[in-house]
Amino acid sequence: MVGPPMTDTPAPPPQTITREDGAVIAYHHTAGRVPGVVFLTGYMSDMTGQKAIRLEAYCRARGQAFLRFDYYGHGASSGAFVEGSIGRWADDAIFALDRLTEGPQVLVGSSLGGWIMLLAARARPRRVAGLLGVAAAPDFTEDLILPSLSPSDREALQRDGMVPVYSPYDPEPTPVTQLILEEGRRQLVLRAPIRITCPVRLIHGMRDPDVPWKTSLRLADKLAAEDVEITLIKAGDHRLSEPQDLDRLCDALERLLRRLELDAS
Repeated sequence: MVGPPMTDTPAPPPQTITREDGAVIAYHHTAGRVPGVVFLTGYMSDMTGQKAIRLEAYCRARGQAFLRFDYYGHGASSGAFVEGSIGRWADDAIFALDRLTEGPQVLVGSSLGGWIMLLAARARPRRVAGLLGVAAAPDFTEDLILPSLSPSDREALQRDGMVPVYSPYDPEPTPVTQLILEEGRRQLVLRAPIRITCPVRLIHGMRDPDVPWKTSLRLADKLAAEDVEITLIKAGDHRLSEPQDLDRLCDALERLLRRLELDAS
């Protein structure tokens, strides 16, 4: 079951909720049955991306509750991206889980969101029924960005507190800040066993130029969960947003939801 195709119907404006520190988080919530599904976006991405919209349509057709939102400094939420950090965005996800959802939830994390889903599941183990990672990128600040910086990049980082990093997907550079790198070091998850026991599904493209597919193998090895499945896509890139990729994502979520429904029956 992959749900209906996406349409060109304009989406309604997002709702907002204000955190205790005054930050405003923008979100879209679809009511439905549990376990609900929460989509966690990638680095400098937002809740209007193809995966988020397709999963929303799938959940609406299935009658499943669904939440998509923007982290601090992303999309329609308040704040500047360069003031954010891994911990801050994980706190946004935990806040959204606590305030915008009820009952058990399946977290679907794309790239950065795959790191955030682990931090949120570890913080709220009784609320998270399952995880689905798409090109999950835990520890990417330490394992991928830092080793890629040239001596001149490191000098710029020390001098300016920020360095531009280029991606094959965007002609504009992505800013990487000293804050993100330093704070990310406090959020690393692959250095020790990860005490998450819910079912986990991981999808990764073997032609991903940004996050090596072996990251998903490392993650599976560290997870305490026994029910972990990895799907490797030989021709898959990082975004995994082609029509067949979106179909595969919905199929993986369908199978995970059926497994959880069977366990609950």
